[in-house]
Amino acid sequence: MKKVIGLIAGFAVLLGGAVAYVVSARHSGPAVNAVPVTAGQTLALDPSTLFFRNLADGPDHGKLAAVPAKDPGTARRVGDLSCDRFAAARGTAICLRLKPESLPPLTEMLVLDANLKEIHRETLPGTPSRARVSPNGRIVNWTLFVSGDSYAASGFSTRTGFYNLDKQRLTKSVETLPILVGGKRYFASDVNFWGITFAADGNTFYLTMSSKGKTYLIKADYAKYWGEAIASNVECPSLSPDGRRIAYKQKVVTGKWRLAVLDLATRKITNPPDDRLLDDQPVWRDNDTLLYPLRAADGSTDIWSVGLTKAPTLLIRHATSPSLGGGRLS
Repeated sequence: MKKVIGLIAGFAVLLGGAVAYVVSARHSGPAVNAVPVTAGQTLALDPSTLFFRNLADGPDHGKLAAVPAKDPGTARRVGDLSCDRFAAARGTAICLRLKPESLPPLTEMLVLDANLKEIHRETLPGTPSRARVSPNGRIVNWTLFVSGDSYAASGFSTRTGFYNLDKQRLTKSVETLPILVGGKRYFASDVNFWGITFAADGNTFYLTMSSKGKTYLIKADYAKYWGEAIASNVECPSLSPDGRRIAYKQKVVTGKWRLAVLDLATRKITNPPDDRLLDDQPVWRDNDTLLYPLRAADGSTDIWSVGLTKAPTLLIRHATSPSLGGGRLS
């Protein structure tokens, strides 16, 4: 049975950003790059490298770029791969990109090896929104915006799925995932999921579920295929490398979101010292530092870093979709 989205307004904001985000990669742009670029590079996954989507105007707009994680101010190296969303872990990467001239929109989901060579591809309905790789590198997952669902009063919904490299198993959607809320099996016509993050065991994962105007943090078991709500008002979760904390988007009274961190053991919620609008899934640089893209006043998007108690720092201008290249720095 088709389902109804509970958070239409939130999805409208998300969708607007996603569509603009993807469409911006399709313009022809100027013939000269607006920032220093070393083009035509052969890129490979390396935990000392920070990858991102290049948003600077020029012929390399929309392409995958890389800088040293410890020196992100250097000229960005750019290869030939174009991605609207990118993530990597343990020698595996995922690249989501909108299929040209597809209507309704289709996304190409590419699984890449350590040399960023394609090893698997799926074409899925929707527009790229989120992408992650499990810390063991064996499961890639994604969230896409889709249109045309009769249950989506706004005309839009999401689809969240997996691809298991070891079993070569595709799960196009987790909509059938059984969920417990308050210890009881939860049934509703408007359940929707997005934003997956895996634990180091490659089995435990967390994601957002929305229903009846609320969002929940779901802790799930991949092998047993079931989940349980463990917190509320959590969107786009990201599990820390040590598995102790979840960073996420926290909705505030204005209806916008800010960065928040949940301690899984104590359930204490703290807010890093950056209260600007966050509309993405944060990335842990290490156990104490987060990376995330923010929209600037001039309309561009930049990658920022913030410590759990330290002030935010601008890392890379005209960039989004940050990912450490195959792992996290210790």
